[in-house]
Amino acid sequence: MIEKDNFIYQSEKFADIEILRYRVPGFEELSLKQKELAYYLYEAALSGRNILYDQHYKENLTIKNFIEIIVKYYTGNRETDEFKKFMTYAKRVWFSNGIHHHYSMKKILPDFSVENMIEFVEHTSQPSIKIADIRIVEQYIEMLVPLIFNSDVAARRVNLDANSDVILTSANNFYEGLTQKEVEEYYMRIIDKNDKTPISYGLNSKLVKENGKIKEKVWKAGGMYSRAIEKIIFWLEEAAGVAENEIQKLTLEKLIEYYKTGNLKLFDEYNILWLQDTESRVDTVNGFIEVYGDPLGYRGSFEAIVSIKDLEATKRIKAISDQAQWFEDNSPIDSRFKKKNVTGITAKAITVVVESGDSSPSTPIGINLPNSTWIREKYGSKSVNLENIVYAYMMAESEELLREFSFSEDEVESAKKYSAIADVLHTDLHEVIGHGSGQIMPGVAAPKQALKNYASTIEETRADLVALYYLPDEKLVEIGVLPNLEASKAGYDKYIRNGMLVQLARIEIGDNLEESHMRNRQLISKWVYEHGKDKNVIERKIKNGKTYFVINDHLKLRDLFGRLLKEVQRITSTGDFESARNLVETYGVKIEAKLHKEVKERYDKLGIPPYKGFINPVLHPVFQDDKIIDIKVEYPEDFTRQMLFYAEKYSYL
Repeated sequence: MIEKDNFIYQSEKFADIEILRYRVPGFEELSLKQKELAYYLYEAALSGRNILYDQHYKENLTIKNFIEIIVKYYTGNRETDEFKKFMTYAKRVWFSNGIHHHYSMKKILPDFSVENMIEFVEHTSQPSIKIADIRIVEQYIEMLVPLIFNSDVAARRVNLDANSDVILTSANNFYEGLTQKEVEEYYMRIIDKNDKTPISYGLNSKLVKENGKIKEKVWKAGGMYSRAIEKIIFWLEEAAGVAENEIQKLTLEKLIEYYKTGNLKLFDEYNILWLQDTESRVDTVNGFIEVYGDPLGYRGSFEAIVSIKDLEATKRIKAISDQAQWFEDNSPIDSRFKKKNVTGITAKAITVVVESGDSSPSTPIGINLPNSTWIREKYGSKSVNLENIVYAYMMAESEELLREFSFSEDEVESAKKYSAIADVLHTDLHEVIGHGSGQIMPGVAAPKQALKNYASTIEETRADLVALYYLPDEKLVEIGVLPNLEASKAGYDKYIRNGMLVQLARIEIGDNLEESHMRNRQLISKWVYEHGKDKNVIERKIKNGKTYFVINDHLKLRDLFGRLLKEVQRITSTGDFESARNLVETYGVKIEAKLHKEVKERYDKLGIPPYKGFINPVLHPVFQDDKIIDIKVEYPEDFTRQMLFYAEKYSYL
């Protein structure tokens, strides 16, 4: 059970979002050189934040700039309901890094009117710009009204609907002038299936068709996003000058070289070097990393995290990574798909210093990188648990929510006692063992080529199933990370509770599940529920008119997780697209309408926003005679002020 402390973790609520804060324990223990390194990496991380806005939608930066001018310079009454609605819209856009909801991918529509917006513009001025000039008003209104108010314009940032052209119907800025068929054919032509060390095709470019020819606009210095990338390079060069050791210096220099050239072979070389740096206390992820924002899984969204190693918590996650071969050998998957020699899996718990791009304000709680299949197989992977982020989430958890969707007091008490450790271990197992397990059969394309728009969902399903299968294993007790097997039951209870019920509160009535992680959680939960019906493994119960899903046999449920893992690994290893589509579409997409309505009503009565994100700490260098003598950490409390501060300091695009 986690004891509350005196730090104020909760900041504000708006729409379906709650803003939290997190601390950076251990920063003061760093040497001055390590603090400088963290500061330079912090600046590099924030320098690229506007890239993500443009990646999400080509008009996002125009809309963002417009919003921020009004927020800063509106001279009218800010206490009216209409202006408060405008501020809510502004915060939602900041939170999602654009005009599309960060989870549902649907366009965020404002609650204020076009007339309200005209009034806001007419009463906005600043010393150098008089926005109330009628020609500027007309220009803004003509351009912005359809972008902001028309639900049919850029309706969805990422569309994974199997019956649609997912490129034409996705509003992201990764493709232009192309159809899904053309993109797939383009990569079929250029990818050498016999290449045992392929680059991550398309990871750092926009694919366009101009004058009938397809070409890539590469994100690099001198290319697309050059001004922001040049700033990233500047700060990375400063960081390399105070690196903790030679391997870290070489790693940062290789990342700089990659940013300067856009050469994806250099990105692979950077990742290999990064994997070798296991000793540095300060670390960063900075680049075009995760591909969830591309319906076909090629292009990486800008993401940056700066961290320091949590030495105590790392002992827990390292105990798991040290047993990686044991977990692989004892997995229920087919022996053909098991790695004979698990290589280079390293793991640590980190304390986040700052997050940017695709990691902020909404953040992951665990990371496993690099994503390149061949690098993972040959050189291994790094798994990290974002320890202080997880802790902040726990500090903000609501017992009301737990009680609303738990069937019995025993379930509640079990969660209060064990849910914290079960959650942490699930994340550890998911990132360290799950993503690092299994192998692709010779001659089979990488999952994003073979499984296409289902690749991300299948991969998250696979990693979750590995974690769920091993959560109640005696091995975890033996290595000292799980107190007892009873603790694992709380993890199973929460997973089914969330997958079948709680997460549905995030989705608007009538919509399907679109986000890959949400699809994965429902897929697993519904599959084991349906396939365990004959033995009543999970029972659907009604109490006081409310629906609950109660696990009657946790050991049999583990067997079901193992059966599904075996099939999902087969799909991944053999590139079985049809089975992937059938599995995801059958269990992971559609929501039971009546149950959905019930969950929404129950959740809404609690007044708890279903999504959470964070205000970042701020690093301030302390100078004496133009020399840095210390770096101080401050913890802002106002989300709007942080967004305006970022806009003022880091608007390089």
